Amino acid sequence: MSEPRSQHPMTDDAALPATAALPTSGARAGGAASSPPQGTDRGGAAVPEQRSGADSDRAGTVPVVGVLALQGGVVEHMRAVESLGARAVKVRAAEDLVDAAGHPRIDALILPGGESSTVDRLCRTFGLFEPLQEAIRGGLPTLGTCAGLIMLSSGIEDPAPGQQSLGVLDVSVNRNAFGSQVASAEVDLPWLGPPSDVVGPGDHLKAAFIRAPEVTRTGEGVEVLARHGDAVVAVRQGSILGISFHPELMGDTTLHRLLLRDAARHPAQHG
Repeated sequence: MSEPRSQHPMTDDAALPATAALPTSGARAGGAASSPPQGTDRGGAAVPEQRSGADSDRAGTVPVVGVLALQGGVVEHMRAVESLGARAVKVRAAEDLVDAAGHPRIDALILPGGESSTVDRLCRTFGLFEPLQEAIRGGLPTLGTCAGLIMLSSGIEDPAPGQQSLGVLDVSVNRNAFGSQVASAEVDLPWLGPPSDVVGPGDHLKAAFIRAPEVTRTGEGVEVLARHGDAVVAVRQGSILGISFHPELMGDTTLHRLLLRDAARHPAQHG
C-alpha cells in the first residue's frame, strides 16, 4: 500500500513543524507529566551525571544524545534534549556513533519522525543501517518517534516496496494507521507503564498524532506504556522506547527524560 503524499516536507509516518496548529481531539484528561527543574527528577532530586562520549565532553558530565539527522523532525528533538541540560548532536554517518577505536561517541539515540521508507533507504545508502543495529542491540538507550518506531520494529505490515526495518524492537506496526495528515490530532494519553521517578500513575503524555503508526503485535518482554483508544501507541523493551506520536511538538519531555535516565543508569564505556 502506498503512502499518501503530504504537502509538508516532513511526512509521517511524518512530523509537522512545531509552529503548526493541530486540531484537538477530545477534552484533556490532565496535563502531561510535569517537567522538573533542569537536572532534577520527578521528585526534585538531582539526576545522576554521567560521562559523555563526545570528544568535547569527554572530561565533563553532560550526556550526549545523538539524533538521526538524515530526514524528518530533527530540530525539535534537539531542542527538547538541550532543554533538559543534555548536549544534542546530529548523527549522519557511522563515525558519529563510534570513534576510530570503536568507543561510543553518544550516550543515547533518537530516531525522529520523517518518512520511514526514505529514512530506511538513506540509512542503507550512507552505511548507517548495520551500525545502528549494532549500537542499539548493544544496549544504547534509544527513543524512536513515529517513523522512528517503524524503523525500530521487527515487522511492518504494510511496507513500501523494498522497505526494511532495523528489527531491534520486537513489535509489528501498521504504518499510517491513524489516517491522513489532515486528520491529525492532539491528545493526552494516560501513562500505563510502571512508575518511576520520571513518570507514574495519574500522569499523562501530551501527544501529536500525524499519520501515525500503530503497534499491532508485541513480543515477549515488551511493555505497553500508552494506548490511544484500543491502539497501542507507546512501548518499551529494555533500553528501547518506541512511540507512535510526537511529544516534541507538544513541549512534553517525559520520554526524553526517561531516555536520559536510561543513559545515566547504563553509561557507555568510553575510551
